[in-house]
This record gives sequence, C-alpha cells and structure tokens, in this order.
Amino acid sequence: MLHDMSTTPEPAAERSADEVNKEIRALWFRSGGRLSSQERREYQRLVLEWAEASPDPTKAA
Repeated sequence: MLHDMSTTPEPAAERSADEVNKEIRALWFRSGGRLSSQERREYQRLVLEWAEASPDPTKAA
C-alpha cells in the first residue's frame, strides 16, 4: 500500500496571511531586492504558505 507523503515540511503553527506577508517583506528588505537561490526557495515556500492562509475570495459574499 502506498502512502502519500509530502516532502515539504508543514509550518509548526498556522500563521495568518498578514504574519506571513510580514516575513516575505522582511526577506525582500534583507536581500536588498535580489534573492539568492536559497532566499528564492524560502520566498516560494512563504508565498505558498501565504496563499494557504489567505481567505478564499470565491467564498466571500
């Protein structure tokens, strides 16, 4: 039997989209607007986390 395992670690605790956005902004600020390969991977992870934490606009009425 195969099990579906994610290779991406889950965040320790769910954070709000605002919290994740602050971390994204701090990453860009620290990098001076030019991301290294490692920073780019971190940015991609953060953007995915932000998207998961963001409210679904199709459910808003």
